[in-house]
Amino acid sequence: MTDIIATHPADIAENIIKLSKKERNLAFLKLSGDDKTKVFPYFDNDIQIELLKNLGNKETSELLNNLAPDDRTAIFVDFPDHLIKETINLLNKEEREEALNLLGYKPNSMARLMTPHYIQAKPNWTVEKVLEHIKKYGKKAETLNFVYVIDENNKLIDDLKIGQLLMAERITLISDLMDYDYVAIKTTINTDEGLEIFEKYDRAAMPIISENGTLVGIVTFDDVLEKIKERDTEDIQKFGGTEGLDLSYTKTTLFELVKKRAGWLIILFLGEMLTASAMGYFEGEIEKAVVLALFVPLIISSGGNSGSQAASLIIRAMALGELKLKDWWYVMRKELFSGLSLGTILGVIGFLRIFIWQETGIYDYGQYWFWIALSVSVSLVFIVLWGTLSGSLIPFVLRRAGLDPATASAPFVATLVDVTGLVIYFTISALFLSGKLL
Repeated sequence: MTDIIATHPADIAENIIKLSKKERNLAFLKLSGDDKTKVFPYFDNDIQIELLKNLGNKETSELLNNLAPDDRTAIFVDFPDHLIKETINLLNKEEREEALNLLGYKPNSMARLMTPHYIQAKPNWTVEKVLEHIKKYGKKAETLNFVYVIDENNKLIDDLKIGQLLMAERITLISDLMDYDYVAIKTTINTDEGLEIFEKYDRAAMPIISENGTLVGIVTFDDVLEKIKERDTEDIQKFGGTEGLDLSYTKTTLFELVKKRAGWLIILFLGEMLTASAMGYFEGEIEKAVVLALFVPLIISSGGNSGSQAASLIIRAMALGELKLKDWWYVMRKELFSGLSLGTILGVIGFLRIFIWQETGIYDYGQYWFWIALSVSVSLVFIVLWGTLSGSLIPFVLRRAGLDPATASAPFVATLVDVTGLVIYFTISALFLSGKLL
């Protein structure tokens, strides 16, 4: 236990998790009340529930009352309903009111991440009075980087860096330091929009205000960082052709893992069936020129790869706020030239491949080898162009429909381009080989 206590709270939690269930509960119980409060937020949800069940009402009450409001809200959100009701009643009146207030905001709102513990001041206060106020209440504050200035109606009118106060004379009025230039996030703003504001202004903390400008709390960067991690993880999982996992991979059951992945696989499988239908439609052409079938994997994979590349770039640019809906035409123009350039490069390589194999005797494509090579190379130009345009446009269509652009996963784009790519390939081949092989 000595090694566990003598480390950072995150390390303490990590060491306790490694113990058996019985030893884990005992080790946590032996921690001081202050250490319990610091360590508890670092446990996974299932460990937190397990530990609470082994604490008495008095210890549970002490633990929850001392937790930071934002940490407590995050814990309550993941608790079963019956456990929320049991534990929230163990809070004192003030803390219970704060918890219920925070839980009343929409699940995806920035207000869910806020803490009501911060330093505020009035314009008519002196720097000396603010510093005394910080000494008295600063220990409970989430951060001391900023002092938030409010008027008589509790409306935010400015924020001051702590450095401004430290450098000013003690008799200076707060109003003399104010420039009324500040950035705040409204309680109704969702998490994604809030993250963009945080990233844009590069702040360690941001004030949260109501619709009428009342200061109700602040959100710190550590809470935002956790949300960024969750958002990016979900997007990566979706882009891989699966639903976002509610828990980490190691904690997701086999049944849930199959359930999350099966839906997309079925959709993609049904989509690929259209590829077989397309092949069947051009069965006559394939029978007359079997050599065309040799290049089907090459053709459809090139289109799918170009589409997946474009979708990846656009979705990431959207996530970073670099692209908005209004930028769709700019993207189309850019990807048009990109697709033509990439398609031409692959088309030339495809033509040279057939030419070299024919001339060196590695494979004999027959007397119409030139027209076969031309069919393949021209098809590659158009298919890669189509894949690029499709992959870059689909995220915009999904965003316009109010859906998550990450749903335009690489497998989805590839499947779409596979089917249409075959139609393009055999249509162009029929054009060049008509009267020859066909």
